[in-house]
Amino acid sequence: MDYIPTFLLTLLLIGEAAEGIDTMNTTHSIRDGDTIVSAEGTYVLGFFSPGKSKNRYVGIWYGTIPVITVVWVANRETPLNDSSGVFRLTNEGSLVLLDHDRSWIWSSNPSRPTTNPAAQLLDSGNLVVKEKGDGSLENPLWQSFEHPTDTLLPEMKLGRNKITGMDWNMTSWKSPDDPSRGNFTCILVPHGCSEVLLMDNSKVRHRSGPWNGVRYSGTPYLRQNPLYTYEFVSNEKEIFFREHLVNKSTHWRIVITHDGENHNFVWIESTQSWLLYEIGNTDNCGRYALCGANGICSIHNSPICDCLKGFVPNNSRDWNKMDWSKGCVRKTPLNCSGDGFQKLSKAKLPEIKSSWINSSMNLEECKNKCLRNCSCTAYSNLDIRNGGSGCLLWFGDLIDIRILSENDQDVYIRMAASDLDNGDFLKVHTKSKVKRRIIVSTALSTAILFLVLALVLYVWKRKQQKNGALQRNPHKKDNLDLPLFDLGTVARATNNFSVENKLGEGGFGPVYKGTLRDGREIAVKRLSNNSRQGVDEFKNEVKCIVKLQHQNLVKLLGCCIEGDETMLIYEFLPNKSLNFFIFDNCAGETKDRLLDWPTRYNIINGIARGLLYLHQDSRLRVIHRDLKASNILLDYELKPKISDFGLARSFVGNEIEANTNKVAGTYGYISPEYANHGVYSLKSDVFSFGVLVIEIVSGNRNRGFCHPDHSLNLLGHAWRLFQEGRPIELVSESIIEAFNRSQVLRSIHVALLCVQENREDRPNMSYVVLMLGNEDALPRPKHPGFFIERDATEESLPKQSKPLSENECSISLLDAR
Repeated sequence: MDYIPTFLLTLLLIGEAAEGIDTMNTTHSIRDGDTIVSAEGTYVLGFFSPGKSKNRYVGIWYGTIPVITVVWVANRETPLNDSSGVFRLTNEGSLVLLDHDRSWIWSSNPSRPTTNPAAQLLDSGNLVVKEKGDGSLENPLWQSFEHPTDTLLPEMKLGRNKITGMDWNMTSWKSPDDPSRGNFTCILVPHGCSEVLLMDNSKVRHRSGPWNGVRYSGTPYLRQNPLYTYEFVSNEKEIFFREHLVNKSTHWRIVITHDGENHNFVWIESTQSWLLYEIGNTDNCGRYALCGANGICSIHNSPICDCLKGFVPNNSRDWNKMDWSKGCVRKTPLNCSGDGFQKLSKAKLPEIKSSWINSSMNLEECKNKCLRNCSCTAYSNLDIRNGGSGCLLWFGDLIDIRILSENDQDVYIRMAASDLDNGDFLKVHTKSKVKRRIIVSTALSTAILFLVLALVLYVWKRKQQKNGALQRNPHKKDNLDLPLFDLGTVARATNNFSVENKLGEGGFGPVYKGTLRDGREIAVKRLSNNSRQGVDEFKNEVKCIVKLQHQNLVKLLGCCIEGDETMLIYEFLPNKSLNFFIFDNCAGETKDRLLDWPTRYNIINGIARGLLYLHQDSRLRVIHRDLKASNILLDYELKPKISDFGLARSFVGNEIEANTNKVAGTYGYISPEYANHGVYSLKSDVFSFGVLVIEIVSGNRNRGFCHPDHSLNLLGHAWRLFQEGRPIELVSESIIEAFNRSQVLRSIHVALLCVQENREDRPNMSYVVLMLGNEDALPRPKHPGFFIERDATEESLPKQSKPLSENECSISLLDAR
C-alpha cells in the first residue's frame, strides 16, 4: 500500500505554505483568523476589528510592528457582524468577501478579463491582482494602491488617471472604531495649476497652494530629507503626487484623521511608537480663506489677518471683532490703463480656481499678458526653479494668501497707481518720466471716468441681454440672480458648439461639453428654437436650482442670455447619466456590469438624500416632477447628482400639493394621481423614486418591460415576485453573483412602499432614508399604481401619455398631455 510518512507530509505542507505565504490563488481562501504575509513580513492581510468595535473587516496592517496599525480596508462600508467571513479570488480575477450566507458583500473589479489570476501582497503594502506567473507589476489587473482609504503609503499616488478618470483620493475614517467613509477627503486638483485640497464634505478646509516646480507653495516644510523624497508628475496619462522612502526599512505613512488633520508618522524602533513627524495644517493661518477675499494671514502678527496693501476691510465693524470672513476691497478702483504691480514675497499663492497658466512665458511676458486683461489681478512664475519660468495669472478676488518665513515664492498684485510703493513696484510704463507723471496725476480722474462709463455700459448691456432673451416671451422679466457668461466665452469653451463637443439632446435643447480658460469643465444646455421647453422652463430651472446646494444635486454655475441665445452652464459630470449604465443602449450594448451592487446601493442612497434635501432640508420645498434614470448624472466617483429642474415646482408655507391641467413628466415614472387627475405633491417624487430603485436593482426599464409569463410592467412584475416570496429573482444578472442579499431585499421592499397606488400610503423621503439606513422591520406594501395587465396594443395606457421621440434610446423629455 502506497503511503507518505506523517513527518514527510508535515514538511511538505509547511513547504507549500511557506512558498505561497504572500500569494492567493483561486483555490486558496482566507477565513477569519487566517492571514497572508508579504515576502519579508512587512505587511499582513487578514480580518480585524477596529478599536472597540466588534465588526469584522478585511484589511492590511504592519507585520513587524506590535501596535496594530491598519493602512487599508476592503469592506469599509459593509462590515461583517460575525467571524464567518471568507476572502477569496474568483476565476475572473475579482477579490470577493463572502458573508455567512455566502453572499458577496464586497468585491474588486479587475481592469481586464483574465483566466489565470493570482493575488499577491507586496512588501510595499500593495495588494495586487495579476496574471499568474507575471513577474511585472507595471499593469496589474487591480491593486489596492489605486483605492486608498485614510492612509497614503510610500509609492502610492494621490491624483488622477486621465485615461480612465479614476481618482486616487484619501478619505478619513468616521471614527477610530468605524473605518467607513468620514467627512474628510484629501484630493489633488487634476487640472490647471494643480494643488492638494483637504475637504470637509464639500467645503475646502485646507489647501496646499499650487505646485511651483519644487513644492506646493504653501508647504515650505515639504523638502528633501533623510526620510523621503517626493515627486509631482503631470502628463497626458496621469497627474499625481507621491513620496519615496530613502531607507526601505523605515515605516512612514500619511494619515487623514477622523477629525480632519493631515498627519505624517514615522515609526521609532527604540521607543516602539509612532512619532508625529509633520502636520499638514500647522497653525490658524492654514485654515482655508481665514482672512477672506484679498486678505493676508501672517502667524507672527497680532491679529493674524490684515488686508493686502491697497485694500481695506469690507466691513470694518466685523473686522475689528476678528470676523474676517467678509474680506477686503480696494481703496482705489483699477483703471486698467494706469495700473501697476506690487511684489509680495514669501507668499503662499492664492487659490487657483480663477487662474490661467502658460508654461513657456517668462515673467516679463506674464506681466504684459496680465496688463492686457483688465480682469487680471495678479501674476507669478509657474515654476520657481532656475530663476523662474512660466506664467500663472489670477482673475477676480485673491483668496487664501499667507506669508511663510521660509518660502521663496513671489506674487505680483495689481494695484491702482496711487496705492503703489516705489520699492517692489514693477512700473508699467518706462519710456519716459513725463508719461509716468501724467499717468499718476490723472489716475484718479481716469478711474472715476472709467467706472462711470463701465456702469453705463454694464446697465445697457444687461438691458440688451434681457431684451434679447425675452423676445420669445417679453412679459417675463424676472431677475435670474445668477452669474452671467458672455456668449464669446461659452462659444470658445465649446469649440463654437461643435458636433464633437455635443453630449446629447433633451427637451431643452442640445447639451455641449466645454472647457473654460481656467481649466474647469462645463456642460452647456442650449435652448433650441424648436425646443418643447421655453423661457418659462428656463427661468424655472434657474429659480429652483440656484438656491439649492447639495452634494447630490448638479451644480449650476451660471447662464448666458445674449441676443437669441439662452443657455445654462453646469458643472461637467464625466460618467453621463444612470440610464447609460443600467439599461442597454441603442446598439444593444450593456454597461450594467460596470456598476456592482455596492455602487448601485450608494447611488440609491445618494438619490434619496438629494430628494430629502429638495423636499425638506432646502430653503424651498421643491418637487422635481421628472425624476428618472436619464436625469441622474454620475460624477468621477459614480456618485449620483439629480439634474434637470425645468419641470420642478416649489412650495411655500404649508402647501403640500397642487393641480395642473398640463401633466408634464416621463411615462413610467409618473404617479397615478398626477397622470389621471393632474394632482402633484411630494409623494409624486416618492413614486418616481420607487420606480427608479426597482430599475436600478433589476436593470430593466419600467416602461416597455416584457415577460413571457405575464403582461405586467416592471412594477407589477416586482409586486408579483414579492407576493410570491421570490423578490430576489428581480435582481439583475450582472450583480446576481455579488450582492448583499439583505440590502437588495430591503431596497426592493422600500421601493414597493414608495410606488403604492394610494399616495397617502407612501412614505415621505425622510422615512425612506431612515428605512434604507437601518435594519428595522418594514411595513407590508399595498399594491402599486399602474401594474395592471395590458395587451400588445397597450390600449389601456393613459391616452395623455405620448413620447417626444420614437427612439427610446435618445435623451428626450417625455410629456404627458
